[in-house]
Amino acid sequence: MNNWNEGYVTDIAYTNGWYRQQSPAMMALACTMGGVAMTMPAPDDSIHVLELGCGQGYGAMVLAASNPAWQVTAIDFNPAHVAAARAWATESGLTNVTFLEANLATLAEDAAGRQIPEADFITMHGVWSWVPQAVQNGIVRLVRDKLRAGGAMHISYNALPAWGPAIGMQRIIREAGKRLARRSDRQAEEGLTIVRSLLAAEAAQLDRSPFVKSMIGVLGNADVAYLAHEFMNEQWKPCFMADVAATLSDARLEFASSSQLTENFPTLMLTPAQQKIMNTFDDPIMREMIKDTCVERALRHDVFVRGARRLGNAGRDAALMDIVLGLNIDPDDLPSAVDMPAGKAELNSKFYRPIVQALSQGPMRVRDLLALPEVEGRRDNPAELVGMLVGLDIADVVLRPDAPPSAGAMHFNSVLAKRFAQSESLARPVGLASERAGSGVPATVLDLVIMERVRDGKPDMDALLHLIAPPAEHTDKMREGLDRSLRQRMPILRRAGVF
Repeated sequence: MNNWNEGYVTDIAYTNGWYRQQSPAMMALACTMGGVAMTMPAPDDSIHVLELGCGQGYGAMVLAASNPAWQVTAIDFNPAHVAAARAWATESGLTNVTFLEANLATLAEDAAGRQIPEADFITMHGVWSWVPQAVQNGIVRLVRDKLRAGGAMHISYNALPAWGPAIGMQRIIREAGKRLARRSDRQAEEGLTIVRSLLAAEAAQLDRSPFVKSMIGVLGNADVAYLAHEFMNEQWKPCFMADVAATLSDARLEFASSSQLTENFPTLMLTPAQQKIMNTFDDPIMREMIKDTCVERALRHDVFVRGARRLGNAGRDAALMDIVLGLNIDPDDLPSAVDMPAGKAELNSKFYRPIVQALSQGPMRVRDLLALPEVEGRRDNPAELVGMLVGLDIADVVLRPDAPPSAGAMHFNSVLAKRFAQSESLARPVGLASERAGSGVPATVLDLVIMERVRDGKPDMDALLHLIAPPAEHTDKMREGLDRSLRQRMPILRRAGVF
C-alpha cells in the first residue's frame, strides 16, 4: 500500500453496490415515518444529492439516470474509483452526475469543497465506521456547510453492541492477513482462513458467540473485495448510535428515523418486557440504544435531519396517505408471516392481499389502497401499511407514476447489463434505473440479462439458455429460473417503468 491511503484499502477496488436506503424517496419516507416533516420530491423538482464515499459510483449513477432534472455530486478518496465512475458515466451518457476525487478530512476547507452546491439530501454508506476521527470530523464540517436547512442525511455504520463480540474476529483477520499476504484481498482471504481454523479448534472468543459463528459462515461466501474493504482498513471501528448522534449534532443534525422501516415499530423489534423498559425514556437516542441492546442490529441505516419539524400522528398519517407505492413482488409471493426480532409477525391476508392485487395493476396512492372495498381491517393506519410493504421490500415509493420509460434510464440499464452480465453472479441483486420510480428498482443480474433480450424482441427460452450457458447439470434449474423471470419479474419491471 502507498502512504497516501492513511490505512484505508486502496490497492483493490471496492465492489459495486446499490442500496435503496440511499434514495431521497426512502430518506423522505423514513423521516415521515419517524414523525419528522419531509416533503417527498415532486415529479419536476430539481434537487441536489451529495454522496460521500461513492466507490465506483453505481448508486449515484442509478439516481442520476432515474432523475434527469436532478444534480448528483459523488465524492470518493480513491482516484481509481473516481476514474472508473467517470468512464462509466460517460459510457452511459449521463451529464447530471459529477465525480470528485477528494479527501473528506479536508474537503470542507478546499476550493473544490467550496464549489459544491447546497444539498437537499446527503448519503453516506459504508464510510463512517471505516475512517479515522479526522475524516469523521471533516465530514461533519462538510455536512454543516452543505446540507440545507430542512435537508436529510442518510448514514450507515457498523453498530455496537452487536459488533462487540466480533471485534476480536476482525482484528485476527487483519493482523493474520497482513503477515501472510501482500494484496488486501489476499490478506482478507488468509485472515479468514485463520479465523475459521480457530473456530474449528473451539477458540473460546469465537465459539461462544452465535453472532460471530454466524458471521464467519456468511463471510465464507462473500466477495473477496468486500472482505478486504470491510476488515482490512486500519481504522475500522464499530460505533454506538449515541456517539454517532452526538458527533453529527455539531452539524446541527437531529436523529429522525431508521430507513430500515420495520425497525421503527417497537412491537416488531422488542418483547413486551423490553418495550416497557424502552418506554421509560422519551429521548429518541436512548430509545434507540435500548433497541440496539436487545436486538442484533449489526449495521444501522439512520436518517438525520437539519432542522427537524416534528409531526404528530395525525400529520404523519396525512402525509403518508399521499405516498404512491409500486409493487416489487408477484402477488402470489406475498408472505403470510415474517420473522422479526420480537417473533413472527402475521400479515392479515384479508387486509394485505387485496392491496397487493391492486398494486399488481400499477402504482397507487396509499389513500386509494386503504379505500379498496375488499380490504378488511384498519383503514386509518397508513403507517402500518407503508411500514410493512416498504420495510419488507414488498413495495417501494414511486415518484412519477405517469412517466413513460425514459431513453436515458434504459440506456444506463443496457450499459449495466453489458458490464455485469459477464462478471457477476446471475443471482446478484442490482438496482435498475427508472424515471417512473425516481430511484433504483430491485432486480437481479439474471432479470437484467432477460430484460435486454425481451426489449430486443427475442425472449426465446433456448436462446437465453444458450446465452447463459449453464453447466449441463444445472440446465433444468436455470430453465425454471428463466421461466419465472419471464412470467413474473418482467411484468414487475414493466410496471416500474424500467422498460
